[in-house]
Amino acid sequence: MHPGRPGGERGEDHPRRHPGRIRVCGLCWGRSFALPAALAVLVAGTLPAAAHAQQLPQPPSYTKPPPFHRLSANRAIAIARTDGKIRSEELRRGHLAAYAYLDGPIRWQVSFFQGGKERAQVIVDDPSGAIVESWTGWQVAWKMARGYSGQFGGKLNAPYVWLPLCVLFLLPFVDPRRPFRLLHLDLLALLAFGASHFFFNRADISASVPLVYPVLVYLLVRMLWAGFRARETSARVFPVIPAAWLALAVLFLAGFRVALNMADSSVIDVGYSGVIGAHRIATGHGLYHGRFSPDDEHGDTYGPVNYLLYVPFERVFGFDGHWGDLPAAHAAAIAFDLLTLLGLFLLGRRMRAGPQGFELGVALAFAWVAYPYTDFALQSNSNDSAVAMLVTWALVALSSAPVRGALVAMAAAAKFAPAALVPLLVRGRSVSRRSVLVAAVAVVVVTVAAFAPFVPHGGLRALWDRTLGYQAGRESPFSLWGQHSGLAGLHVAVEVAAAALAVLVAFVPRGRRTTVQVAALGAAVLIALQLGAVHWFYLYIPWFAPLVFVAVLGAPRAAEAPAAVRDRARVPLGAPAVPETAPG
Repeated sequence: MHPGRPGGERGEDHPRRHPGRIRVCGLCWGRSFALPAALAVLVAGTLPAAAHAQQLPQPPSYTKPPPFHRLSANRAIAIARTDGKIRSEELRRGHLAAYAYLDGPIRWQVSFFQGGKERAQVIVDDPSGAIVESWTGWQVAWKMARGYSGQFGGKLNAPYVWLPLCVLFLLPFVDPRRPFRLLHLDLLALLAFGASHFFFNRADISASVPLVYPVLVYLLVRMLWAGFRARETSARVFPVIPAAWLALAVLFLAGFRVALNMADSSVIDVGYSGVIGAHRIATGHGLYHGRFSPDDEHGDTYGPVNYLLYVPFERVFGFDGHWGDLPAAHAAAIAFDLLTLLGLFLLGRRMRAGPQGFELGVALAFAWVAYPYTDFALQSNSNDSAVAMLVTWALVALSSAPVRGALVAMAAAAKFAPAALVPLLVRGRSVSRRSVLVAAVAVVVVTVAAFAPFVPHGGLRALWDRTLGYQAGRESPFSLWGQHSGLAGLHVAVEVAAAALAVLVAFVPRGRRTTVQVAALGAAVLIALQLGAVHWFYLYIPWFAPLVFVAVLGAPRAAEAPAAVRDRARVPLGAPAVPETAPG
């Protein structure tokens, strides 16, 4: 929008407890991405990265204070120009044109433009005439980069909540007799995102963004090692603490998470979009027809399954058309979280027989409820746990070709990026051509069934433009690629490598695989995908976290490992399937 027109262009609203209007996007990809169309779906993202434009009113007069205000627009602009950041910006760029907007009943937003782009922004308190905020650079358009307290996760960010969770996450798995156990390093790496998060909460994204990449690279290498080299372990999952005690801890932590969500959490934009889409479906308005919502214009950039998952909750809890408390979004986020928890417990039971299966199930469930970043997604009431839920249940159903194919197709038709897992999960553990064919057919059938009812009047081109096409041109400062344009060549190489890995794991390693191998390779694919993302955020950690938990906690015990694993026998494609463990 031209800065001289009434309203002006701005980022998201200031974060509020209910709701927290913060624009969070999915994996956005730069304009430099130029892979063949056949691989494009493997590196697609979920929601565009830039701040959602909202319009603020301009005052009727720049010389007279508006009703119930002390300052005039000209006076607010004059105050804003005294800010040191504005003076420095004008020294660097030259004169900036200033426009004043009414930001609620007691604040002014003064926006400084040059060349049709907002270069700086100042918030002035009307009663006192004081400058309360001033922003330049990326933080003008990206309010999520401003370090507002509690904008994501609420009280979860408090040290007295976050740090005890980190200790709890580590404690049951620490073996004091083997301090250099690789598992210890793996769990510490999962917590190492906290270093980046520390700087993000202090609005220092120039430090927070680079700190993500060493952690992702370590996890990628570790998952590739676990996926391509099946190994056994002689260590217990819980070296000291009895599994029964930790089962009670799982129940307590699950209850704590739900209580904290209901007492202190905000619904960010992605949860709001889910409820709007569900309401549109339930009332017969479709998804991709016309304007999605006046205050969430581009909330329709997800796949239809995302909105379908919210329909039961919208029907039960309703939607009044406003970004209020949104109980439907809270209920959906809680359901996604608890269903992931249940899936991990059942997966552990399926991977091992008898008491050891119960112990592994408890370990996987405990890792989920104690890991701070899975709670971070729950406290933000985002839809990211839905990806974890669908992928986890695909692992639970790994021995059923049609079910695992249907579930990975649903995940891909919800947030697109899990489409990178399709080759891996179509292949599954089996070496049977029939199993692969059935899973592939299930993927196609579910994908067509999910999208066909929602294709807009403009056809597939219009659907593309509203979803992935809209995302392709967006920019973000939340990646090295977004912050440093000189890395374009390396960025393309990373994207190509991620796409190649997604295809490679369908063929290598050959022969029958264990669930641990499938989980590790799936985690590697998602992590590689996120390494190439133009926009990365902490909400994406739960996408691969359950797979990492399975890979690092679920290695078969040496005494129970099947002969196919011990001998590393290579079974030709089409040979009869061999059960992974006694219970399958």
